[in-house]
Amino acid sequence: MSKVETLLHKVFGTTPGEGVQPKEAVAYSITGFGQNFICTIVGSYLTVFITDALLFGSAEVKIGSISGSMAVAFLMLLTRVYDGFNDPIMGSIVDKTRTKYGKCRPFLKWMAIPIAVATLLCFLPIWSGQSVVESHSYAVRTFVIITVIYVLWTMIYTVADVPYWGLSTCMTNNTIVRGNILTVARLVCTLGAGIVTVGVPIITSAVTAKYKVDGVVTEANILANANTLKWTYFICALVFVVSAVPMFFYGFKNTTERFTSKEAPPSFGHNIKLLFKNKQLLLIVLSGILGGARMVYTYTGGLYFAKYVLKNEGMYSVITLLVVPGGLVASLLVPWMTKKFTKKWAYIAVHILGAVTMFAMYFIGYDAKWKLVVCAIGLVLLGIPQGVNNIVTYAMIGDTVDYLEWKTGERGEGICYAMQTLINKIGMALGAFIGVFSYNWAGINPNSGTPITPEGEGILWKLLVLSGALSMVGTVVPMLFYNITEKRQAEMVAEIAARQSAEKTEAE
Repeated sequence: MSKVETLLHKVFGTTPGEGVQPKEAVAYSITGFGQNFICTIVGSYLTVFITDALLFGSAEVKIGSISGSMAVAFLMLLTRVYDGFNDPIMGSIVDKTRTKYGKCRPFLKWMAIPIAVATLLCFLPIWSGQSVVESHSYAVRTFVIITVIYVLWTMIYTVADVPYWGLSTCMTNNTIVRGNILTVARLVCTLGAGIVTVGVPIITSAVTAKYKVDGVVTEANILANANTLKWTYFICALVFVVSAVPMFFYGFKNTTERFTSKEAPPSFGHNIKLLFKNKQLLLIVLSGILGGARMVYTYTGGLYFAKYVLKNEGMYSVITLLVVPGGLVASLLVPWMTKKFTKKWAYIAVHILGAVTMFAMYFIGYDAKWKLVVCAIGLVLLGIPQGVNNIVTYAMIGDTVDYLEWKTGERGEGICYAMQTLINKIGMALGAFIGVFSYNWAGINPNSGTPITPEGEGILWKLLVLSGALSMVGTVVPMLFYNITEKRQAEMVAEIAARQSAEKTEAE
């Protein structure tokens, strides 16, 4: 065995030749890397593409009786919430799936191309920003088509996302190994998302710099700027999609499912009943929903703040990069933190830290250099709850799969991990909605030489930071009632194994 193989076995806690192997864990992480290319380009930039590249954020645009920007806000919120509640349906489909490849892996193969096509459709550069501003009927027609495309994208993405996260529990039932695999996978996923989050604003800022004076697009260049943005986002989407597709196939080919039920597939109604029997999982779901806005500044709102308040959308890359050190350190320390304090208390502690940090940022403000320095330090600290949450939540849901099997005799990976994707989507929905709602309330108008007033800048700051602080508090409360410890999980797995052994002996 090579030194690299030995190191990987240590990292993942795996045993050579027994159970899940490092090659599978690496393949699983690579799939997540590609998946986050696609998820992030849509989750972080589709809203800006619609408001600023297609000019739906302009004061002149109305969709029905509401402004174009508020129509976009409700599109992001309602579509994602709707799609989030599709996740239990997809989870049930996963639990019903029976193929020679397993029940989760096949979806990585089947959905790679459909996701790629749907993502490119979201950023089609065929729409005219000028026509959106000048023609009400054109704006309405375009908005309806974009809505249909976006709804279809969310549904297609769900078909791959739910089984991807469920696959981790099919690979191994060892909570330590599973936790290590998820730790690495989430780090790699974060890297994939980070490349998109950091890279795209730098590119868009560079290609539109010629249209700006002191960071603001001049009135004479508004339409040219919007057109350039439109094509830039499409080209970025194309590059990331082409890069991501092979990673889905690689993950499909190089992973193995070991722990899947051999019994008859359960009905959707039965799966929903299972869900409500898993009270520990429901506490995680409630925590995730209440915490949906905790990272709002890393979504669309943060980009709007950089673009219109800091007068440099490339600063959004700095905002997201400042979160990285804290998130990286926290991610690396998760195995130690969960062993020392348990997953539950590590999760609670870091979110209390996040709440205190955001309230401090809210009261300090941003309108002086020293204040910006303090807020920059705050962003580094805010990486800690982000890093821990990205890993511990998945690991805790894995534990609730074992809890469900111990309690009912059924694992239900699909329906359980559907709740994680629901949490993610609620977070993305709230992040996009609050960002565009703040954009509207702050009175931002991309079709103007003075896109925001000083009062609007203050409103944007307060809404983004206060919503995040309150969400940090909200996410802690349900977890106070969560009671699966690492010791209890190991006992449940042992009881399940003993029960299965006894049943096998009796059958013989």
